[in-house]
Amino acid sequence: MAVKLSINTGCTDLDNKINEWLKWNKDQNAEHEIQELICNSSKKTLSNLFLKRLEFGTAGLRGCMGPGYSQMNDLVIIQTGQGLSMYLLDAIADITEKGVIIGYDGRHCSKRFAELTAAIFVAKNVKVYLFSKIVPTPFIPYGILKYKCAAGIMITASHNPKNDNGYKVYWENGAQIISPHDKNIQKYILRNLEPIESSWDVTKVYNSSLYLDPWDDIMESYFNDLKETVLYPEVNKNTILKFTYTPMHGVGYEYMAAAFNTANLKPFIVVEEQMLPDPEFPTVKFPNPEEGKSALDLSIQVANKNSSSIILANDPDADRLACAIKLKNDEWYILSGNELGALLGWWMLHKYQVQHADTDFSNVYMLTSTVSSKILASMAKQEGFNFEETLTGFKWMGNRAIELIHAGKEVLFAYEEAIGFMCGSKVLDKDGINAGMHLAELAAYLETIGLTLHEKLNEIYTQYGYHISKNSYWICHEPDVIKQIFERLRTYHDEPNTYPSSILNGKYSIVGIRDLTTGYDNTKPENKATLPVSQSSQMITFTFKNGLVLTLRTSGTEPKIKYYSELCAPSKEQDVGALKNVLDEMVSAVIMEFLQPEVNCLLPSTS
Repeated sequence: MAVKLSINTGCTDLDNKINEWLKWNKDQNAEHEIQELICNSSKKTLSNLFLKRLEFGTAGLRGCMGPGYSQMNDLVIIQTGQGLSMYLLDAIADITEKGVIIGYDGRHCSKRFAELTAAIFVAKNVKVYLFSKIVPTPFIPYGILKYKCAAGIMITASHNPKNDNGYKVYWENGAQIISPHDKNIQKYILRNLEPIESSWDVTKVYNSSLYLDPWDDIMESYFNDLKETVLYPEVNKNTILKFTYTPMHGVGYEYMAAAFNTANLKPFIVVEEQMLPDPEFPTVKFPNPEEGKSALDLSIQVANKNSSSIILANDPDADRLACAIKLKNDEWYILSGNELGALLGWWMLHKYQVQHADTDFSNVYMLTSTVSSKILASMAKQEGFNFEETLTGFKWMGNRAIELIHAGKEVLFAYEEAIGFMCGSKVLDKDGINAGMHLAELAAYLETIGLTLHEKLNEIYTQYGYHISKNSYWICHEPDVIKQIFERLRTYHDEPNTYPSSILNGKYSIVGIRDLTTGYDNTKPENKATLPVSQSSQMITFTFKNGLVLTLRTSGTEPKIKYYSELCAPSKEQDVGALKNVLDEMVSAVIMEFLQPEVNCLLPSTS
């Protein structure tokens, strides 16, 4: 029943939207929040909540939990599920038999959102594989391929703050959706906004013959597949290394323990304060191991107490992996995503060479995103396997991997610098459980030949060239400021497509510019970019004459301007320390010159 506003906001559209939401909503707590805002005459807040809407993109939905159309709540989830289900029914003829697979993490409301989504599909006579307990995100793309599902949905906000949640969709090929599916789903959502009564009834899910719990089956199958990749089980069994592990208050503990058991590794030391799922994330401000030492303080304390030299950390939905290692001077060193990519890339290549007598790499591929290190490209040149770059995000790498597999190629490895790794092709997305086991295996193997992970990394750089990166981000909550920064870079000399030509008064000149927002690339014929272009995100890459490649881009899920940079020394003889100084100087100059005058309005990263 519609609730009459106790005040007049002075905006008919706003009044109508609030009344519409209150009419359709069934969450009394959310209703009380809205009425409190109405009583406090919070017109600006109400406008943001009701006149704006969370838009479905290639990352699905992700936002703060709370009432209104611009936040994550029961009504928005039902509207999303109704739109998605109708789109899938139109797009995939045999969806009712194929079914969908649905999982969720340990955040507030995640199970509720998953059950509401399941209720919508069951009401449309679609088979639903709904996990009975929290699972890692990689179980969804894995399950799609195992059961040949039409789609998969994971309720998670990954490493976002505790008040956020998300709705992530995978297509029937096992990869995250890409355009045009995202745009089409958004259209279908807008056509199916009014909730059907059956969409609220989650009890019918568990009483339906269409409901299946895949947890036991997936656990057995996933870890059997993982076991087939273990190269040296006896080496793993006998290693003297001690591993410390944290799931960061997320889902990972049970699954990483199973992975260690699968690999014949001794149990790890767990950070007990962070072992069990806790949606409040009480020990970390940001539950993101990518933040560095600020997120790994407890892990370091536990590792020191237990004479452990390696820390493994998953983010809360266990699709990312971080690693810290204790150096010989007793200092802790947190490996970057690019460094982990170099190590895991080498390890996957080593495994392939051991397991195949014929080391013809003509059909073997490794992939990275365009903002990641070029270390795999350097490896490919020497070793003879194939290397490809994609746009940022595993949605692109996963879909490209599928194309290669269908063409008879073997995709050994893919990674992105944001600590996401795909080892093999059983999961066509980043998988922090699989990657954690492989990294532990690598460390155990290196111990038998007297090397540490850090020493092996230096060996890799000695052989393939030192690839030195510096990546971070600036926080900006004002979309107009972000747009202003990037538009100024495109009109640097007051004309379209006149970008900066140098920094530090001409000391470092720019020779290549690729803008994947507009499609401009001065290194390609007719200045047209060959990688896909997206006007919904900002991304410009500058290539300098001295070899520095630096990209500025916006995040698809967070209010951030990210920057990525890399310089490569071709040989050990080059002064790596001097190269680092050049990198630092150039990155600082780019920040000050390209982000001015707005740089003073931005918040730097905390890492």
